Formats: sequence, C-alpha cells, structure tokens
Amino acid sequence: MEENPTRNLQKMAVSAGAPSGPDAAELPQEPGAPAAPDELSHTRRMVQEFGRPGGLGARLQAGLEKRARCTKNWISPWWVQWAYLESRQPLPVHSNPAISLPRRDYNGWRSQLVFASKLIAAVLDFKATINTGQLPLEHLRGKPLCMELYPLLFSSCRVPGPKHDHIAHHGRARRSPTHITVVRNYQFFQLEVYNSDGSRMTESQIHGQLLRIRSQSWKTDKEPMGILTSEHRHTWGQAYDRLLRDKLNKESVRLIETGLFSLCLDSPVMRISDEKYASRKAAQILHGGGTFSNSGNRWFDKTLQFVVGEDGSWGLLYEPATAEGPPIAELLHHILDYCEKPDPKRAPLVPLPMPKKLYFNIDREIKRDIEHAKQNLDILINDLDVNVFNFKKFGKELPKQHSLSPNSFIQVALQLAYYRVHNEVCPACDIASQRMFKGGRTEYIRSPTNQTLKFIQAFDDPSVSHEAKLQLFREAVDAYTALTHQVLNGHGIDNHLLGLKLQAIEEGLSIPKIFMDTAYGLATHWKLRTGQVPANTDSVMCFGPLVPDGYAICYNPQADHVHFSITAFNCCEETHAETLALTLKDTLCQLQELLQPTV
Repeated sequence: MEENPTRNLQKMAVSAGAPSGPDAAELPQEPGAPAAPDELSHTRRMVQEFGRPGGLGARLQAGLEKRARCTKNWISPWWVQWAYLESRQPLPVHSNPAISLPRRDYNGWRSQLVFASKLIAAVLDFKATINTGQLPLEHLRGKPLCMELYPLLFSSCRVPGPKHDHIAHHGRARRSPTHITVVRNYQFFQLEVYNSDGSRMTESQIHGQLLRIRSQSWKTDKEPMGILTSEHRHTWGQAYDRLLRDKLNKESVRLIETGLFSLCLDSPVMRISDEKYASRKAAQILHGGGTFSNSGNRWFDKTLQFVVGEDGSWGLLYEPATAEGPPIAELLHHILDYCEKPDPKRAPLVPLPMPKKLYFNIDREIKRDIEHAKQNLDILINDLDVNVFNFKKFGKELPKQHSLSPNSFIQVALQLAYYRVHNEVCPACDIASQRMFKGGRTEYIRSPTNQTLKFIQAFDDPSVSHEAKLQLFREAVDAYTALTHQVLNGHGIDNHLLGLKLQAIEEGLSIPKIFMDTAYGLATHWKLRTGQVPANTDSVMCFGPLVPDGYAICYNPQADHVHFSITAFNCCEETHAETLALTLKDTLCQLQELLQPTV
C-alpha cells in the first residue's frame, strides 16, 4: 500500500490543472479546460491540509494500514461493493461487458444447436479443470497471479436489493448445481448437464436436449421475463420482491440464479451491410438488440451468459462483480481449443428426462413492470452508438520492432485521436489487473501524462521536426509504460484514494473536503474509459461509457491487426463514435509513418 496519501492527492489534483511539486507531475492540466488560479490555490490548500502530519489524512491512513493487517485484501471487498453492488444503474451497457467472437461458418438453427452443444461441453470441460486443480497457475511478468475468481464464475448471480445488491455463489453448496439455464424465444429451461452417475453429458446428449427445448419454444408470444433484469437496480429490486411472492416464480428465478451458467439461443442479427455487421453483432451480445429482437433472451444478473445466434454470431456477456477480463479470456481460449477437437465420447443409450420449462405467474403488477422495463431498455439501446472495426494496417508487432510497448503505443494514439476531435486532454483510464496480490481485482492507469501532452501539442505543428516528434512520441510511450509498471506493482492512486474516502465513512466521519473539491470531481469524470483485452483470437470486448459525455474504447491487439470497439451516447452532441473511430484510424496510420517514414 502507498504510505503517503498526500502524494496521491497531489497526483489527483494535477489532473484538474493543479500541479503541486515534482511528485505531482503525472497528469497534465487539461488544455481545453484550464482551472482558474483561485481554484488551483484552493485545491493546493485542501491537499496540504489533508496531508499534514497528525491531520485527518494521517488518521485515515493509519486506519487503512490496520485494515490491511487484518484482512486478506484491504480494498477489493470495498471496491466491489462501491464500484458495482451499490451502483443503481442498469447492468446492460453501463456495467456488463460483452465479448463478440468471429462469426462461425454456418447459418440456420440446426448448426446453431450443434455448435451450442459443443460450447456447453467445452465450458463444462473448463469447469472440470478448475474442480480437479488442473488449471495452470497464471503468471504476469514472472509473478504468480491470484486464481480465486475462477471457481466463482459458475453458479453465481447478482441479486437486486433496495439500496445495494449482493452476489450469491451457489457452487460451494453441499449439493452444487448440475444444471444450466437455456433461454430461447424469451422462454427459460432448466437443462441438466450431468448424468446420474456424475459424468458430464456428451455433446450428442446435450444436442438431443437442445432439440427438445427448441420444439417447446417455437413461439415468441411469451412475456420476456428477462427484460426485468435490465432495469434500474432499485426498480428491479422492487419488482424482484413482487415476483418472488409467488411460489412458482420463486422456484423459476432460483433455478436461473443457481444454474452453472446461461445459454441464450438468439434469432439472427439484423444484417444491413458487411461494414456494420461487426458493430451490430457486438451490440446484440451486449444488450440483445432491443425488445423486438433478443433482449428478452437475457438474465443480466447472471455471471456468465453465452450467446449463440442462428446466423453464426456468438459471444459472451458477463456480470463483472464476480468475473473480469483475464479469466474470461482464458475461458474463451479453452472453448476455442476444445471446439477444434472431435466429440471424445459416445452418447450412452439411456433415456434422458425432458428439460424442465420454467413457468411464471404474471399478474397485473408484474406485467406493468415488464412494460416499463421494455420501454426503458429500448431508450437505453437507442441511445448507445457502437462502432466496431478491425484496423488491418499493422498490429502489435510494429511497436515491438521499435522497442515500444504495444499497449502504451495504443494508449498514446487514443489520447492523440481524442485531442484531435475534442481539442482537450481529458481524464482517461486504462484498466490494469491487481491479481499479483491475493484477492486483487483491478486498478486504473491514468493515461494522460505530461509527456503525452507535449507530444500531442507538437505532432500537428509543422514547425516541429520529424526527429523531435519521434523523440517526444517515444518519451510519451515510455512514460505510460513506466506508469503501467507502477500500477501493476500496487502503486496506483485511485484505489488508495477510494480507500481513504471509505475509511472516513467507516469511522462515521463526514466525507473529507478534499473529495468534495472541484479538482477531485473533474479528475474522476472519466471521459475516456479504455481497456485492453488481449486474447489469442479475433475477439473484441464492448461496454458503454462511464459518463454521459464520454467514450468507452476496447481493443485486442493481434500480431498484424487490432480489433477496436468504440461506444458513445447519442444524447451527447459532442461525442460521436464513428468520428472518433475514423480519427483513430488516421492517427494510427500517421504514427506508423512517424516510425517508418516512406520516401
């Protein structure tokens, strides 16, 4: 843990344009939004007062250090509670990330069910490697990573509450669940995936059961119960209580929540053009495409939901209070490897019980809840602009050839592209793993640096030489790489500052004035939310922006190309995903020219 809260507050203050000594030079003043001199001096006074020896900051720091001595991880439980479970925003778009994978080579429901059977078998095989202790220990930069999240991926679900949610893990029960939930045409089914002797069902057994489910779900005239889980968390919490008053409903909901995972069998993605198909496919997995499409085929509270479309589209949607990017990427890698192999087992000639259809008693109140949820989800979906593209000019090998970090290279490119569109450097975060620590989750890397600002200001200036621009670019990339090392080693600032704030609340104190300061508000208004999800396949992650006037950008660098997804909200006149995407493509090409000038 950082031992100096003052230094971290100084770093935070700089992002609002309040530099405060040499230790504070991590973030530049925003060129587009300079702070007034009196605001700067006010922020400096607040930081100095908070951090003085024997002051409030020192008291809270001592409380954090005591907490660190008594707990496995001093911040993760707090962070999960604050970042996810206390958030009242809807899970689709705002919280749950989606991963879209390359379209499978088929079109039609028959092949859809064959692939879905293989996928289920692959996930069960991955679960078996966890259960038997065969999952290899992961390492990052030679250090072992915490593997605690893996068992929690299965039989987990978020449960809504009036003030905050909680996570229910059912995999450690005395009789752990042996079923998954399959949803098609808004209808849910309990599908047992283990035989009576405890063996996993074969692909052909699963396929036979999926055929039975299809024959029982050919109409879409059922109420889309899953839509309820897309609501504002307080609204869904109230509807959840009404729903569970009925015994039948309670049993159906419990079977969905306890299932190992969910499989969503979707109708085809609406196809307009090849160019826009990738964006539509990612949006389909993210939110279901709307209430007239497949949004009723989701239970957004479920930790793992696999989506398989009739047109070959497929992917994964997950709830991040329990799951996060690297373990999900490992799961998908296992699935893709498994899908290359033939079915290893023959189906035993034993009759299987019919998959159990889950029924709901829908009274007038619940019907009204569903109608409101449908309206609100469609508004949210129509407000989200999704732009997915594959940048094919080069991939991560180009930066490597010039001894530059590929991730740092892309981060500087994102800063330059944003500046070109908006004429400012904004608060921006990249997501870094903290799994080198027991129970660790994630931390933010604050991507704008003074070195990046100098490079951005010089790049489009014709009076600056090519050699000077190249030197400034290298310095910007290297500065971000150094920042990444700091964060990976536990020296990020945002978790520490959050801890100090929550420690004050824990001690029954008022929130310290420093956290009410304009600088803190500006520095945590993340207009650029980014995330690298490196995978061994051509997948791309997608989620919504953190703020109404922001963007979310995910990328997956491959050797000779990079997959990007950019999202923005249509309600904001300043942000436009396609404009930023076009600018980013142009910027990347110009950076290639900077590194490899053509005669």
